Amino acid sequence: MQKGNIGVTTENIFPVIKKFLYSDHEIFLREMVSNAVDATQKMKTLAERGDFKGDLGDLTVRVALDTEKGTITISDHGIGMTEEEIDKYINQIAFSGVSDFLEKYKDNANNIIGHFGLGFYSSFMVSKKVEIITRSYKEGAKAVKWTCDGSPAYEIDEAERDSRGSDIVLHIDDDCKEFLDRQKIESLLQKYCKFLPVPVAFGKKQEWSKEQSKMVDTADDNIINNVEPLWTKTPSTLKDEDYRSFYRTLYPMHDEPLFWIHLNVDYPFNLTGILYFPRIKSNLDITRNKIQLYCNQVFVTDQVEGIVPEFLTLLHGVIDSPDIPLNVSRSYLQSDREVKKISTYITKKVADRLKAIFNEDRKAYEAKWDDLKLFINYGILSEQDFYDRAKDFSLFKDTEGKYFTFEEYQKLIEPTQKDKDGTLVYLYATDKEEQYSYIRAAQDKGYSVLMFDGQLDVHAIQTFEQKFEKSRFTRVDADIIDRLIQKDDERKTSLTDTERDNLSALFQSQVPKMDNKAEFMVEVDALGEEARPVVITQNEWMRRMKEMSRYQSGMSFYGQMPDSFNMVLNSDHRLVKEVLTAFSNDMTETLKPIESELKGQEARLAALNQLTDKKKPEEITQEEKDDKANTQKAIDEQKEKKETLIGDYAKKNDIIHQLIDLALLQNGMLKGEALDRFLKRSVDLIK
Repeated sequence: MQKGNIGVTTENIFPVIKKFLYSDHEIFLREMVSNAVDATQKMKTLAERGDFKGDLGDLTVRVALDTEKGTITISDHGIGMTEEEIDKYINQIAFSGVSDFLEKYKDNANNIIGHFGLGFYSSFMVSKKVEIITRSYKEGAKAVKWTCDGSPAYEIDEAERDSRGSDIVLHIDDDCKEFLDRQKIESLLQKYCKFLPVPVAFGKKQEWSKEQSKMVDTADDNIINNVEPLWTKTPSTLKDEDYRSFYRTLYPMHDEPLFWIHLNVDYPFNLTGILYFPRIKSNLDITRNKIQLYCNQVFVTDQVEGIVPEFLTLLHGVIDSPDIPLNVSRSYLQSDREVKKISTYITKKVADRLKAIFNEDRKAYEAKWDDLKLFINYGILSEQDFYDRAKDFSLFKDTEGKYFTFEEYQKLIEPTQKDKDGTLVYLYATDKEEQYSYIRAAQDKGYSVLMFDGQLDVHAIQTFEQKFEKSRFTRVDADIIDRLIQKDDERKTSLTDTERDNLSALFQSQVPKMDNKAEFMVEVDALGEEARPVVITQNEWMRRMKEMSRYQSGMSFYGQMPDSFNMVLNSDHRLVKEVLTAFSNDMTETLKPIESELKGQEARLAALNQLTDKKKPEEITQEEKDDKANTQKAIDEQKEKKETLIGDYAKKNDIIHQLIDLALLQNGMLKGEALDRFLKRSVDLIK
């Protein structure tokens, strides 16, 4: 018997391994099975090189659970170890046998996955004692048994083993008994070992026994992995159904994907995989961490932000690369130059594939665009260089359901949608039903309107405005149509200032208070006799900021502000003229003394201001200050009196209420009691 201490630099190495080295205790099973697969792959390589002449036999890696003994045993029929190799590779932490093996067989090594140094020692995260019973493939080798209880002390004895290979026996610690549950172990094997390149058996397949009224073992091995997953195969040998079937294996409860991209590169790094574009029904379906990262078919993580560009984390699928640098636990990606190269390659590969699909079958691509544009817009927003790749296969869809490339759409609207300053104006709508009348007004002018109803469509506008030369985007209800794309100077209304003020005051006094604290500014403009009498618009910039604040941190200030709308009165419309004429006939005499007094006081205040403006603040007398304050107070009193009279008059005018309510109704703002009053009034007006 040989006794000794493991060659470590500190007595506390095992507590470190158990608590800090690995992020999750369940990793131990992946490491143990991976090591067994390594040993098997080495055996196959030796046979292929002619360094082993014997019979390879059954190479299945077996995982056995013994709940009575409290053990998990991982067995392989690989190369095994001699006593000297145990001393070098087990007793001397950080010397990995794989490194030596790879150097010797670097041109012909099968997929060797155990190049992470300390993988074996993860067994002590869950074990109070670990045993290795092993026999080397080398001629004349004897079986040996290595035992360690989690302290640096170990023992090596002679052992009995008929054939080459290793058994790793884990005596599970009392605080880790959950790993003695069959379902738990099977789920971990499914998670980490589902696609290992060597068959892995976990006990026997089970079936229901009527006689025993329980599940019983059959004679067949319960193989938990697919040794040749789809991404390891040549794309030209695969059919569409193969890819769909594999997607269903990965994501049983998901709809069919839009399409997929098969990654396969061996220079300047090794990378294979399949990325699927999922079909997203609504914004609620957006999920991340659906891409699984593998290293030579061993599951590593589904936290792939470090290797996959942010916008592609919305995709589903598998990436496998032995060249992705990992830390000792394989649990976290190291951000370095190599990762950046791989990330750039994946972005390029995805862009090339999308462009190819667009060029090969544009109609099919257009049919998928509504599902696809979320990914594209996310890429444009999050990746600085992605716009330059995506501009050739990104599309605009108009309200008629027609699709255009950016260049095609620019040529379409250039003749008609330039304003007086030569800026090309892109009109868009976010809801075809709610904004129907605004869309129709634009179309009647010969304008085209885009449909921006996706989650990130509005967010992408800022990027478009930066990239497109002398262009701006505005929602079709952001202003009256003649001011959205202003071709010449604004038309002047024929009303006097007093008439315009009175008309604004009549309608302003009757605008209802909204539950969402919306604010309305009433203005008067000459829109033409055929235009609507009252139009509600919302400032493009302010509304855009509010919409973006829902998704972008740091913009909550805009989200808390009340919605601000403009209510534009069309002074050319017959009904608005009738309201003003009736008001003038009914109220001119009543308002005359108030307006006369108001004008007199305003003139007096102007004269007082003219006098005091020439003086320094300390030269203004208290009498002058009091005079100005009293004059301003008199003005305010007259204005309040006038507003009260105008409000009382407007309150009884059904046409004013009807026109306001029609404008609110058009914008989906008329609800509850206000809607009920409108309906009753409409019936009365019909009578």
